[in-house]
Amino acid sequence: MMTMRVLVIEDEQKMADLIKRGLEEEGMEVETAYDGDSGVELGKTGRHDLIILDLGLPGRDGLAVSRHLRDAGIKTPILILTAQDSTEMKVRGLDSGADDYLTKPFAFAEMLARLRALLRRTQTEDTTRLQIGDLSLNLINRRVSRGGSEAQLTNKEFALLEFFMRHPDQILSRETLSEKVWEETFDTLTNVIDVYINYLRNKIDRQYEPKLIHTVRGIGYMFKTPQMPSRMVAESKAS
Repeated sequence: MMTMRVLVIEDEQKMADLIKRGLEEEGMEVETAYDGDSGVELGKTGRHDLIILDLGLPGRDGLAVSRHLRDAGIKTPILILTAQDSTEMKVRGLDSGADDYLTKPFAFAEMLARLRALLRRTQTEDTTRLQIGDLSLNLINRRVSRGGSEAQLTNKEFALLEFFMRHPDQILSRETLSEKVWEETFDTLTNVIDVYINYLRNKIDRQYEPKLIHTVRGIGYMFKTPQMPSRMVAESKAS
């Protein structure tokens, strides 16, 4: 069983540390951020299974954080924590892109139950969608987007990207790609794989940072999980 990874965005350090300690005792991996901007940066890495988000954050507030992550294409379930229990505030939180709402003070057991419910709710989606950072691939409608912008891929480009996303951080030789994606023996005299890699880079990688597709000289390619927030490269830089 994979360890659940949770991001806690809470400006009250004592509260954040209390939640972190409780979740770690449940066997989860926890990262914390104490302000909205840091929360956005960590949230956009896409490496978390769940996000616990306080609304009253310094700088960028929780509503803005939720909207920013959704606009960036991040689908990670968000549980809002706040002392504001008005119906209006709950509606605003859910409309910002959050999935559930828990008011302070709360029982830790209830928070755990809500996190489990959110995870169950997304498990069906996870079987039909692949996501790495802000890159999302839907296996049902065959839509691909990065940073909230949709990319139009051919069938072979889609198959190549799907294979990459199912094998992140692994060195994949041209022979492996030929056999698994093209379903044929690798021909050393053709550069078709390199051509399609370039097509794919142009559509989902070249305009963004960090880069996902990396050349491993003399061997093949690696699709790297981002360790920093993704962002669009300025047009002046891209040109």
